[in-house]
Amino acid sequence: MQYLNNFDYAIISLYFLILIGIGLYLKKRASENLQEYFLAGNKMPWWALGVTGMGWSLDAVGTMLITSLLFLLGPRGLFIEFRGGANLALIFMMIWTGKWHRRSNCMTGAEWMTYRFGDGAGGKFARAASAIAQIAFSLGMLAYMAKGVGLFFSMFVPISPFACSVITIGIAAIYTISSGWYGVVFSDIFQSVLITAGIIFVVVKASLAIPDADSLHNLAIQITGVKEWASAVPQIHAAMPKAYEMYESLFMFTVFLVLKNIVAGFSSGGEPHYFAARNERECGKLTCLWACLLTMRWPMMMGFAILGLFLVKDLFADSESLMQAAELIKVHLGAVGKNQWPDALAGIINSPEKYSPDLISGLREIIGPDWAGKLPLLSYEGTINAERILPAVLLSKIPSGMRGLMMITLIAAEMSTFSATMNKTTALFTRDIYQKFLRPKASHKELLAAIYIFSVSLIIIAFLFAYTSKSINDIWGWIMMGLGSGLAVPLVLRLYWWRFNGSGFALGMTAGLLGALVQRTFWPQLHESWQFVILTSIPAVFSIIGTYLSKPTDNEVLENFYRTTRPFGFWGPYKNILPPDAREATRIENRNDLIALPFGLCWIISMFMMPLTAMAMNFRALAAAFIVFMIGVAGLYKFWYKNLPPEPSKETGSGK
Repeated sequence: MQYLNNFDYAIISLYFLILIGIGLYLKKRASENLQEYFLAGNKMPWWALGVTGMGWSLDAVGTMLITSLLFLLGPRGLFIEFRGGANLALIFMMIWTGKWHRRSNCMTGAEWMTYRFGDGAGGKFARAASAIAQIAFSLGMLAYMAKGVGLFFSMFVPISPFACSVITIGIAAIYTISSGWYGVVFSDIFQSVLITAGIIFVVVKASLAIPDADSLHNLAIQITGVKEWASAVPQIHAAMPKAYEMYESLFMFTVFLVLKNIVAGFSSGGEPHYFAARNERECGKLTCLWACLLTMRWPMMMGFAILGLFLVKDLFADSESLMQAAELIKVHLGAVGKNQWPDALAGIINSPEKYSPDLISGLREIIGPDWAGKLPLLSYEGTINAERILPAVLLSKIPSGMRGLMMITLIAAEMSTFSATMNKTTALFTRDIYQKFLRPKASHKELLAAIYIFSVSLIIIAFLFAYTSKSINDIWGWIMMGLGSGLAVPLVLRLYWWRFNGSGFALGMTAGLLGALVQRTFWPQLHESWQFVILTSIPAVFSIIGTYLSKPTDNEVLENFYRTTRPFGFWGPYKNILPPDAREATRIENRNDLIALPFGLCWIISMFMMPLTAMAMNFRALAAAFIVFMIGVAGLYKFWYKNLPPEPSKETGSGK
């Protein structure tokens, strides 16, 4: 089995030491108070928060997963990643939901519930339910990272996927817990330089490997069996490989995902980046930069996918050998399940002397004398494990030294996502549960201790969840289409319907969370489209029931919310509380925001698609995407950018 060499390990070790050093250096500044720890005192410029947003959205596990989809489907893999990897909700946050949340001057999305519903029984119920539900969502994200990071890094070192997860996430936890939001921002700026260098290298290397368009397309068809590999159109019925049959109705699945993104987008905006922004104008600017920087990941992932096609061609003469090897392993290992498959392969590779000689000799005969180097690419179904294409390419197609840099690029992406998720989750627990309900008079020292203890506990639970899951695609699909759908409806209603109250929100969130957990426990194989339909319907019903079973939110709270947030939607009873000039300005602002939305969606989708079609050498699709992109740019400039709020003067400060 081929692993990294000492030079690669030295580069990675230096990177880890720098990260830990950043965390320890910033520890004192972050520990001054909760505002400093969780939001860096609202001192960070918009471009730094935009870089942090990109770092939050780009992770090694997601990169590995999306690379597998692009390897199997070409540019159409983008449509499946409308689940979350291609974050269309950024448009809604850029245009209006980000600034709406910033106007509250709150610290967390759960604290915002007090601003919206008041501090009575309903508001407290809503705040607690929001905190618990968001912590559950973050737990799913951390489990997804724990599962994927083990699968990824175990291909580079002679230890199991579980041990790799423990080491990598342990190091990330050290600097994240030490430095809070300061550590997130400063480490992301440092890591963005590394990520950019890695992206450029992969794109150039993949481009040089392609002889011509016809050769690439023929190779892709030969390896994947998908005739429409270079297409950028979601077909009504698309050929899918084993374990991906759920996406055969690709067009309808894409429609569901766009609908899901609209629901999620209307409910978005409660991210720490917006609470940490200096003013509402910077909320829009940081999100625009976030989306533009996130575009860079797509040509890198397509580059890895293309290099993966050439790698599989070199390693495996035919697909029949893969099926035979998988069956042989199942015969010798007995009741090994799909969720234990990666660890079982790692055991065979790293300790072949512990297994039957017949198994080892059989593998050598079926897939060749270098069987140990090929085995990580074997899936449970007896096909290519596309989720491991990226690490396999790193080992086989990237030279020493540069391979260490690429590893750092992907580790940096993972660390960024992990640190931002941990910071957000610990803020919810400390601010909205521990300090609000359990220990209102807790000292700052006690709150820091609560942060440390909760962080460690959260990581342990995430590991338990991760290693009962079959694959990272399995976890990611449930997070985005199951759990995410279950929580979305109450988050939408809180912004656009005045009568919606804290009880309705809490009951809807509880129903959505429990529904998602029940589905995951008893019907884990439920198609993602049905997860979306069922798990948005249940909380919608309970939200409305809870709303009408209790009285409306206090009028004083609603008036303050409407005056400061100025949302559109069903706010008829409160629109007249604004002075005539403010009412007209709000009407124009809301109108422009809604008109800008379709232009924004065209802009971001085409911006993500253009580098994919360019790398796949589908130049007709590239030209079409470019035309859509320019239409989106023109619409956004007219209806969004020109109407951004002015920069606040030094006298008024950086608040609203």
